[in-house]
Amino acid sequence: MMRAMVLLARKDRRRGWHANLRIAMLMVATVLAMSACHRAPAEQQIAQAIDAAVTAARSNDVRGVLAVVSDDFTGNEGDLDRHGLRQLLAIRALRQDQTGVLVGPMSFEHRGNRIIAKFNLVLTGGKPGDLLPDQSSIYTMTTAWRQEGGDWKCYSATWSR
Repeated sequence: MMRAMVLLARKDRRRGWHANLRIAMLMVATVLAMSACHRAPAEQQIAQAIDAAVTAARSNDVRGVLAVVSDDFTGNEGDLDRHGLRQLLAIRALRQDQTGVLVGPMSFEHRGNRIIAKFNLVLTGGKPGDLLPDQSSIYTMTTAWRQEGGDWKCYSATWSR
């Protein structure tokens, strides 16, 4: 398409600068339209949402974590809902918890219009200034995601040590 526009611009040299200006504007409009239509793949959007939640959890930002969680969220098959998650995160924030959070490689599985993201989550604990954490735990995470209003939200999660 760009080649055709360049050829048109060359052909229109005889017509003057007005024609070249029109072709240049058309080229700019085409590039802008193509870039505006581009959205990151769903897997990348979900990975970014997980990273945002991890960053928020590290800094005890309750709202930041809940921003990627749907209103009807359930954790570990009903053991935890969104309200319970909010309370857990609020307690961590009040205690000024400094648990480290690391995320391993993610894998994605499409199920219709929903996506399952699997990864390992490493939680580390210790006192500020310690070189190595006192303890760490590795969890296998399976999270389920769906689009809500253009954003991917986690509506279910299961984890085990």
